[in-house]
Amino acid sequence: MHYARRGIITPEMEYVAKAEELKPELVRSEVARGRLIIPANINHTHLNPMGIGIATKCKVNSNIGSSALASDIDGEVEKVHTSVKYGADTVMDLSTGGDLDAIRAAVIENSTIPVGTVPMYQILHDCGDQIENLTIEQMLDTLEKQAKQGVSYFTIHAGFLLRFMPEVGKRKMGIVSRGGSLMASWMMHHHRENPFYEAYDDILDICQRYDVSLSLGDSLRPGCLYDASDECQLGELKVLGELTERAWEKDVQVMIEGPGHVPLNQVERNMKLERDYCHEAPFYILGPLVTDIAAGYDHISSAIGAAVGGWHGASMLCYVTKKEHLGLPNADDVREGIIAYKIAAHAADIARGRKDAMAPDDAMSDARYNFDWNKQFELALDPEKAKEYHDETLPQDVFKEAEFCSMCGPKFCSYKITQNIMETYGDGSENEQQ
Repeated sequence: MHYARRGIITPEMEYVAKAEELKPELVRSEVARGRLIIPANINHTHLNPMGIGIATKCKVNSNIGSSALASDIDGEVEKVHTSVKYGADTVMDLSTGGDLDAIRAAVIENSTIPVGTVPMYQILHDCGDQIENLTIEQMLDTLEKQAKQGVSYFTIHAGFLLRFMPEVGKRKMGIVSRGGSLMASWMMHHHRENPFYEAYDDILDICQRYDVSLSLGDSLRPGCLYDASDECQLGELKVLGELTERAWEKDVQVMIEGPGHVPLNQVERNMKLERDYCHEAPFYILGPLVTDIAAGYDHISSAIGAAVGGWHGASMLCYVTKKEHLGLPNADDVREGIIAYKIAAHAADIARGRKDAMAPDDAMSDARYNFDWNKQFELALDPEKAKEYHDETLPQDVFKEAEFCSMCGPKFCSYKITQNIMETYGDGSENEQQ
């Protein structure tokens, strides 16, 4: 942002422009106005720069991380490799158990995409799991340590203010953000304002030094449909808008985190309110989940909301796996969550009318009509899965040339029947003219 505002196009901006098929000057101008961010910590030296903003393709984040009950460094590295392989644009290390510093270092070392964190988890760990012991000095030390490691964006819960606590009591599910609930505990114990809010200028100084972007966390996101779009959520969103302007004053890049559970008919309004309250800073949304009863299938219920959110202006979608609300995802869950959200992001790009967004879909249609099975596998968002399902019943290579699949067989393939009609009778235009 510092260079963009001075009219300078950096190598990172050039890289993003080429990847997105945009003009470098457009990328520079969008970064300068805060509508596009390029999260790229100066210490993550093997990072491939990427852009998050309304001018770029809709992006997907993959959440990984250990818990106190499961996972280890090797498991998290496997999740990183899975995330990169299946097309995640960023990855967040949300580890809460084990050697957090070592896990984070391994995640960054094995990732060519930006890595984000929620520093509060490390802070709680360093406080001996006693959040009331948190001090501003310790908080800032943790942020700087993670910045030195190469973290490209922090989720901080600076917009949750003490005055919102009475509104929390009106909710069905209270606070569902882990970081938000910890902040509430600290504020109520000390009867003081949120320390992330109080020390915000110091946080900005750290971000400025290492070029760390801020993902301003939605501590009061709704955890159920009943709580969606209430005073808690929208009051915090207005504060995030104020914090956005303060960050821009120091050339710190910002994106805004969005709601968790929202009825489908409220998603568009939520996207518009974020643009209005937060001055068009990129919106990074979790889901939103459009129903609360899809346990075991929340990657589907949330991808529905994510597609609508992306259509109406969200810049990045934070995936949800089928283990959401139930347990810690493994590498296979990560794969399925990413693919569900790649579908949502691609659908959003098509709906937003992005140049050539539908080109792969048109190519897939041609491959299907021409029975080019290998091309179909190649064009699929998950080629391995597509080939696996085809080969369950027709594994032999000869069937890669077949003009049918196992659903319809050779006699009931509508494509083949249509082609035979065209070959025999033409396309019907002559009869139409007569």
